[in-house]
Amino acid sequence: MEHSTPIWLSYGFIYLTAAVLAVPIARALGLGAIIGYLGAGIAMGPWGFGLVKNVDDILHFAEFGVVLMLFVIGLELQPKRLWELRRPIFGWGMAQMLVCTGILFVAAWGFGFSWRVSLIAGMGLALSSTAICLQVMAERNLMRTPSGQAAFSILLFQDVAAIPILALIPILGAYKAAHATHTDGHIWIAIFKTVGTIAAVIIGGRLLLQPVLRWIARSKTPEIFTATSLLLVVGIAMLMTQVGLSMALGAFLAGVLLADSEYRSELETNIEPFKGLLLGLFFMAVGMSIDFGVILKSPWAMAAMVVGFISLKALMILGLAKFMKLPWRERPVFTLMLAQGGEFAFVVFQTAAQYKVFRHSISSMLVAAVALSMLLGPLLLVALDKLLLRRFSTIKEEDGQSTKAKEISEQQESPIIIAGFGRYGQIVARVLLAQGQRPTILDHSVEMLEAAQTYGYRVFYGDATRIDLLRIAGAASARVLVIAVDSPEQSIKIATQVRKHFPNLEVVARARDLDHWFRLRDAGVTHAEREVFESSLLSAQSVLELIGESPAEAKRMTERFREHNLALAERMYPHYKDQNQLIAVAKQGRQQLVEQMAKERAALLEKHDSEEPQAAAATQDHSPAGSQQP
Repeated sequence: MEHSTPIWLSYGFIYLTAAVLAVPIARALGLGAIIGYLGAGIAMGPWGFGLVKNVDDILHFAEFGVVLMLFVIGLELQPKRLWELRRPIFGWGMAQMLVCTGILFVAAWGFGFSWRVSLIAGMGLALSSTAICLQVMAERNLMRTPSGQAAFSILLFQDVAAIPILALIPILGAYKAAHATHTDGHIWIAIFKTVGTIAAVIIGGRLLLQPVLRWIARSKTPEIFTATSLLLVVGIAMLMTQVGLSMALGAFLAGVLLADSEYRSELETNIEPFKGLLLGLFFMAVGMSIDFGVILKSPWAMAAMVVGFISLKALMILGLAKFMKLPWRERPVFTLMLAQGGEFAFVVFQTAAQYKVFRHSISSMLVAAVALSMLLGPLLLVALDKLLLRRFSTIKEEDGQSTKAKEISEQQESPIIIAGFGRYGQIVARVLLAQGQRPTILDHSVEMLEAAQTYGYRVFYGDATRIDLLRIAGAASARVLVIAVDSPEQSIKIATQVRKHFPNLEVVARARDLDHWFRLRDAGVTHAEREVFESSLLSAQSVLELIGESPAEAKRMTERFREHNLALAERMYPHYKDQNQLIAVAKQGRQQLVEQMAKERAALLEKHDSEEPQAAAATQDHSPAGSQQP
């Protein structure tokens, strides 16, 4: 008796096998996970091995990954954070979007396309890949650099721009239909429907979401809260499709509405695993859906489109980088990161084809162009590193000459290694140097090496995440490694690898915040210091003195707080992955501190009151006898 395998099981096996094989290979080649997913999709699709036939059905299902991605992006866009970054976001971000859209619109219109096709093509191609850019910035430790902050602001504006782009597509579709049938009323109906639905989601979300989530949270059932998170996204996505709008738009709005909620972290944690898997499936489906027949039919047109839009974007972004006065060494990476297409363009073009703003053949060309640009982007960055940035990696010597910033190559024997020579690492190094200790210092920033040499420090060029460089720096025989790098992710990576390859090396690490401190503890680091904790305590001590407390009492109060806070962090650590339990322990600890300090103040006051009469009696008993009149 033959047993046929269910189709869903066969496809699940194919997708998971392709992802498991393609993504690690792509990451090993420095191309990133997204390129691996796209390559796996191409291999599985009709133009590869033909393992999957119903690509459109898979693509519709996989689009839910993008929906979840936009929901998570919305969760991260807290109104307060947006307001703090309003100038770079709505300044540089809007400038990049308008300039790139404008030049691409003019280029498409000049080639004879209608203004509707040119506008959607310009807006879609102006977008950049948030996933690839954030990955590149994390790998190169660029997040805290001027170019990293500028790129992050531009990407954030592009995420915000999702609302008008997705809302505009149905209106343009209605305009095209109305223009063909001479029924202009359809345009106004589409506009009112779009605005009304968005308003209903915003108002309803403000009034209903918080009470519902609070009620669900009281059940104290984690799987039900996860189900509620998915139900929320699915429900709003269904509402948007029922009125003819984009699912992704609804999910984005839902995320923004919950960005200030106390359940934001819980929702993000619950959604993240589903988002990652479904987003990977979406990229595989996009790879499958690339119509290589269109590319092979017009290969030169496709090549011209890819080279043309990347070149135009790169030219505009390079000019913007110069106008923003970014460091010239950072401009090439900044430009190439943002010049490639983005994953959200797939949604834009497919939605535009769905609403018949342009033909499916045009959508296929644009989707293929974006996919090829995302494949080329990492390759161009690798070429940039090898050909151009190597020339930029120079350090000025004292005599004005310039030399290459070579990686550490000579074996070092110092018992102390410092990874990162920013403000934190510099203070540690100065204390050690004052005691006659000469630590081996590593940093992979050319600018930092140049500044260090100006002040007479000897700093080696090297990335401390690389085991081979740590070995040359003397990690096998050293006693202490100080992790003073800026990036929490890089810090965790260094700590994890050191614990694995150099178990006898003690690690002292800089923690940016309590969450980073918890993760360092997971990596086996027991000597982790929160970078602003001690300075904040000193400031609190100064405030207490300024409002009338004696210096001794102010120091005693802050020292008691310090002891309690460190003990509380130890109590919170086992529960930091359980948000509800973590909050409960934190609240309990805070209340205990308030009660304890109140008791101590009462005891001191009682002691002071009891000592006053005794002091007065002692003063009277010791009055000099000669003070009386004879």
